[in-house]
Amino acid sequence: MSFEEIVMNIIVYAGNAKSYCFEALNEAKKGDFKKSDKLIAKAKDELLKAHHIQTELIKEEALGNGHKPTLLMMHAQDHLMNASLAKDLIMELIDMYKNKNEEE
Repeated sequence: MSFEEIVMNIIVYAGNAKSYCFEALNEAKKGDFKKSDKLIAKAKDELLKAHHIQTELIKEEALGNGHKPTLLMMHAQDHLMNASLAKDLIMELIDMYKNKNEEE
């Protein structure tokens, strides 16, 4: 697999994770916390896949087999960072919806 294909996988997994997070938030808004939790679990799994790829690339670089920084790689890192942040914030919002639901 080429370096570009490897990097594209980070983008795909991060994009999937972010989508699952926003779907989870929508389900929480509707009060379906079971479905919301399942979607967050899927998001976490996708992020883990992206992180594994990132870790392998970092390990290769540490061994002296790194690649030159590319715009595509920076784009992938941006996607991964944003997806991770979205997950953290959306999990907090879902907790707020759960607490509100319990109070009613």
